[in-house]
Amino acid sequence: MKAPDLDYVCPFSAKMWLTLHSSVFPTLYKKYPSKVRFILRQQIQPWHPSSTLAHEAAAAVLRIAPDKFVGFSTRLFEHQKEYFDVNVVHETRNQTYRRLSDLAARAGVDEGEVYDLLQVSDRPDKDGALNGGNRVTDDIKQMVKANRLTGVHVTPTVLFNVSCTIVAKSVELIWEEWLQKNVV
Repeated sequence: MKAPDLDYVCPFSAKMWLTLHSSVFPTLYKKYPSKVRFILRQQIQPWHPSSTLAHEAAAAVLRIAPDKFVGFSTRLFEHQKEYFDVNVVHETRNQTYRRLSDLAARAGVDEGEVYDLLQVSDRPDKDGALNGGNRVTDDIKQMVKANRLTGVHVTPTVLFNVSCTIVAKSVELIWEEWLQKNVV
């Protein structure tokens, strides 16, 4: 099992994911169709302020249309610069959610459903809480807890059977060599 921990607004995570998606996965699934499983684990990086928003959008897509998650993740990495600091600094949180919902729609997910899960109200909730987040806040809390348990703090990180780490400088050949040695 391979578990890449990636942040949607980390340039090195984008490089890793786009390499995996375009070069490694096709080879993997051809050579090792039932022996390797990849799990994309979302790793929010607090020094990228829009990181949480992008991960919330992915959580919404995962909840609404799990079969579209990989496609949305790929699209988000391809468009990640649109969510870098200089491109969100003058937006409200809900404006960024609107753009992320539009991106989800371009990946085949219902834009309105995504935005409904993401939007933050400007009114207290039914219990009077003023800081309740949105409808995927609890999903994000679970992701953060899971990542803390594995001790992952930076992206990208790839865990192989939770024993070996390959960093962003990895190329297709390194992946293939590792797989040949370790996949039975």
